[in-house]
Amino acid sequence: MSNLSNRSRGHCELCSKNLSSDEYLVPPKQVDELANMVAVCSTCLAGIIEGTEDESNHWRCLGDSMWSEVSAVKVVSYRILKRLENQEWAEDLLNMIYLDEKEQEWADQVSGEKIVHKDSNGNILQNGDSVVLIKDLNVKGANFIAKRGTAVRRISLVHDNAEHIEGKVNTQHIVILTKFVKKT
Repeated sequence: MSNLSNRSRGHCELCSKNLSSDEYLVPPKQVDELANMVAVCSTCLAGIIEGTEDESNHWRCLGDSMWSEVSAVKVVSYRILKRLENQEWAEDLLNMIYLDEKEQEWADQVSGEKIVHKDSNGNILQNGDSVVLIKDLNVKGANFIAKRGTAVRRISLVHDNAEHIEGKVNTQHIVILTKFVKKT
């Protein structure tokens, strides 16, 4: 990923803040994965993944990033602006942004689709929720079995897969399938 580092020069490609080395893979994945990567700060990454509109002032930086020569940066800028289009400033930027035909198709492929994580009973899961395992799970690579009834607190959602969540079991950070948990 050194090409991405060279491209961003240690700054977030959306808001230009100094990076803490977060990278975002813009879905859906294309043939050249590097072309799908955007170097982002933790604030921008959280906003992309969790869709936090309450920090909409932060997204005013998209007025600059939407003119990037990097297609992935333009696509992410477009998707965020589309999400915020009810705000006048975001609507103005949407009216000015230029995406070529391929970029527009890419931006529209996932725009509007939101990945929803649901437990085994169909309850919607969110970052920070607590869940209980409903089945004994053999944790590969950690040599232990996570027992049914084990509580997993402060889960994290896997942003690009509705069937996966992350959490700590026996001090080990693991990925868990949502079909094996229920929300508490």
